Amino acid sequence: MSDTTIGTPEQLRDPDYMPPLGKAIPLGIQHVLAMFVSNVTPAIIVAGAAGFGFGSNSPDFPELLYLIQMSMLFAGIATLMQTLTLGPVGAKLPIVQGTSFAFLPIMIPLVAGKGVDALAALFGGVLIGGLFHAALGLVIGRIRFALPPLVTGLVVTMIGLALVKVGIQYAAGGVPAIGTPEYGSLLNWSAALVVIVVTLGLKFFTRGMLSVAAVLLGLIVGYIYALMVGMLSFDSIGTSWSNAAAFALPQPFKYGFEFSFAAILGFCLMAFVSAVETVGDVSGITKGGAGREATDKEIEGATFADGFGSALAGAFGAMPNTSFSQNVGLIAMTGVMSRHVVTCGAIFLMICGLIPKVGAVIRTVPIEVLGGGVIVMFGMVVAAGISILSDVDWNRRNMVIFAISLSVGLGLQLEPGALQHMPDTARILLTSGLLPAAVISIALNLILPEELADESTEEVSGGLSGHSKGSLGTSRDAH
Repeated sequence: MSDTTIGTPEQLRDPDYMPPLGKAIPLGIQHVLAMFVSNVTPAIIVAGAAGFGFGSNSPDFPELLYLIQMSMLFAGIATLMQTLTLGPVGAKLPIVQGTSFAFLPIMIPLVAGKGVDALAALFGGVLIGGLFHAALGLVIGRIRFALPPLVTGLVVTMIGLALVKVGIQYAAGGVPAIGTPEYGSLLNWSAALVVIVVTLGLKFFTRGMLSVAAVLLGLIVGYIYALMVGMLSFDSIGTSWSNAAAFALPQPFKYGFEFSFAAILGFCLMAFVSAVETVGDVSGITKGGAGREATDKEIEGATFADGFGSALAGAFGAMPNTSFSQNVGLIAMTGVMSRHVVTCGAIFLMICGLIPKVGAVIRTVPIEVLGGGVIVMFGMVVAAGISILSDVDWNRRNMVIFAISLSVGLGLQLEPGALQHMPDTARILLTSGLLPAAVISIALNLILPEELADESTEEVSGGLSGHSKGSLGTSRDAH
């Protein structure tokens, strides 16, 4: 709901309007808080998968602090590219950038159990994938036809399904605790449940900032609970705080640089998905905030900023960046379309990224507490995918495409041993589940004829042919 004390209705719909600083700064920080946890979580999960994250007792554990710091810093820089622009790079719209969960199913197999040594290939893939992503800005309008809701909804759903296991593992005590008596203990689960209950309570029974930042506030309450029950001590917090520098600059190619075909191909393929997501976000912002369609220039500029922001992030040891969808809803809620409000938030993010002590505190969050938050967030990713799929015309053709893509993608993800004889590159890409599902759905959508006869799928549907909207709703056997 718009606030007339910030400006007139016409001003609030204007991306170039600058509200008074006293209003703009809190509104900008609100945008950051809405995406803060989601932005730093991928770095924590990648470090955990590599073997130097929470609970690992790895000598490389301090490197997690740098990854968290870079996640904040380059999310802020990429956001500035969108709001202030640099030539054709940026949309001049209130778009908030950050690390997307979409890339996690690609990153986790690349680093699994390989420690810090895996990061050179990972960030090489981020850099090259980012440049490819930027190049998509030149053709984004012409490739959207290949990614209808059937494909994008399936991909988003697969992203969530690939990650829900991570949330449960974190809530139970983390991967290093698997096989120990502490794994899955009532104490571990109690911390995660506190976060979930508080998050749901704030999300559904409050309004405004309390509802928008529900996950962040849930984690804070879970953090306090962990202190109360002895899962976390003030000494450990103090040690982490005192060992972190007050100010630090990013280091280019800190982990080296390596060309990995699997990493480059994975990030380039995911760039298509991310680019289409950004198109949707830009359209959502202009419709919800200004009541108009997005222009081609805005869509192209946003895609350029996505790509170049990711490439720059990869050069300094940060994860790939893309537009954050939850901030689209925040603009619709506040009614403030000003890009300068988001600029204030971007500057706040950059300041946090230059102060390692902020990351040092985040690093002390017990993994069980984080598990409660990511269970909610990853479940919402699945729900978002299903929401996109609700726009699909569920005729028999689309059911077949969805069925085959989901079966192969999810099946390979659940049973990676089935590919043990494949070359390393192919195995990494295929066991993500995401890429085979995306490639199969795109290919079948382009190849298969528009109509399939009713009897074409009757024998494989087991009587569960479905009766949703589209041709199924009027099929001969509907009842």
